[in-house]
Amino acid sequence: MPIQRRLGGTPLHRKLIRNLDYTLAAVVVLLLAFSLVVMRSASANVGAEPLDFVIKQTLWIFTGLVIIGISLFFRYQTFARYSWYIYGFNLVILLSVILVGVNVNGAHRWINVAGFQFQPSEFAKLFIIVGFADFLTTRQGRLDTLKDLLPCFIYIAVPMLLILKQPDLGTSLVFLAIMLGMMMIAGANKKIMGLLTFGSLAVAIFAIYGHMTWGWWLPLQDYQIKRLIIFLDPDIDPLKSGYHIRQSLIAIGSGGLFGKGLFQGSQAQLNFLPEHHTDFIFSVIGEELGFIGSVSLLALFLMMILRGIKIALDARDTYGTLVVTGIVSMWLFQVLVNVGMTTGIMPVTGIPLPFVSYGGSAMITNMTCIGLLLNVCLRRQSITF
Repeated sequence: MPIQRRLGGTPLHRKLIRNLDYTLAAVVVLLLAFSLVVMRSASANVGAEPLDFVIKQTLWIFTGLVIIGISLFFRYQTFARYSWYIYGFNLVILLSVILVGVNVNGAHRWINVAGFQFQPSEFAKLFIIVGFADFLTTRQGRLDTLKDLLPCFIYIAVPMLLILKQPDLGTSLVFLAIMLGMMMIAGANKKIMGLLTFGSLAVAIFAIYGHMTWGWWLPLQDYQIKRLIIFLDPDIDPLKSGYHIRQSLIAIGSGGLFGKGLFQGSQAQLNFLPEHHTDFIFSVIGEELGFIGSVSLLALFLMMILRGIKIALDARDTYGTLVVTGIVSMWLFQVLVNVGMTTGIMPVTGIPLPFVSYGGSAMITNMTCIGLLLNVCLRRQSITF
């Protein structure tokens, strides 16, 4: 009769209910509602059936809710015990994408199983977080020198290179954000991390300049190089490579303060804006809901990030803190890059907006991450099952 067990005179199930972060849960519900409403408008003229995308998104949300419910009954520390198995499984599914993945628009990012397509690189974010958290926990106090940090870089580099091979530059950058966030909280030498980060940025900028000026070779696909060049000069090819960002800026700029209203955005409804139900859904929000709608959505993301930080600070152990840090780093980076991409202040990388963009793999991954956050929050005090 585990439900009758007590902790400090309080029945266990009451302790769990009392520890739940209801603010985080409410924010997620609002984000999901936001997603379905905007998805209905953004996908109205995409595909033969107007409700197809909304129905699928709803199905994935309910799948995620089931996963959250199940995850609350297991200790999050269980992942630490199986971290190397999770890491190995992660490498296997990423390698399988390269070998037997479905080719969509020249990229092998999906696997077809029983008629369903899923994107392993989305699940890989979660796998790398729970695995890397254990890796860093076991190395606590030994992250002071470059020699100490090198195994951490290798741990992240192997799956990241497999994702780059697909090719998927956007998700690879998310891995870097996760790594930096978790290593800094784990106590990595800040001077070395700072030098490596800014040094890498300097090398990347110089390499891009060298490519544009002297034709240097870059280890990127042609379309990825074009995106970088377009970011630096959007008017160089406005009808081809620069078309996405130009249409996005038109959509956001025309929304004004209150927007044109749902189903009234010309750029989205007339399909001038490509991928407006996935990567560029923030542009639809800017056009149809205006500045007020955009800021409201960003406020929800800010609240979610802040609640995540609080959960990380209150976690009962280092592993829980690092898991939550990885998740928060992932969300923060994706929101900043997606919004920056649609507003023209960052290159187009194909990173979706968490909880809002259309996509089953991303939605289930993000919902599972919510389950992990709530799990860490519930067990911030010693609770024995």
